[in-house]
Amino acid sequence: GDRMSDLLRIVSATPVIHGVLKIAWNDGYEGLVDFRRYLDIGKIYAPLRDHAVFERVVTEEHGHSLGWTIDGMSVDFGADRLREIAESQAALLRRAS
Repeated sequence: GDRMSDLLRIVSATPVIHGVLKIAWNDGYEGLVDFRRYLDIGKIYAPLRDHAVFERVVTEEHGHSLGWTIDGMSVDFGADRLREIAESQAALLRRAS
């Protein structure tokens, strides 16, 4: 199809501060995604509160998603969803400045 999701891939994901990743996509867009709100909810994200665990973020081979493997369970976020979050957080910052 011609949906954006067919094209968007994550090229890199780098922790900036604990709970925040700088993500680059294959179309050249770079943005910050703040995961801290997820870290505060739900048992599944609890291990990510540990800085060392959060730092072990892995981008899936084809860049469709990134995530963490915690005790054999994987926590994943898709490339398009992350892009939505990055863009909405960037828009918020622009409005706030």
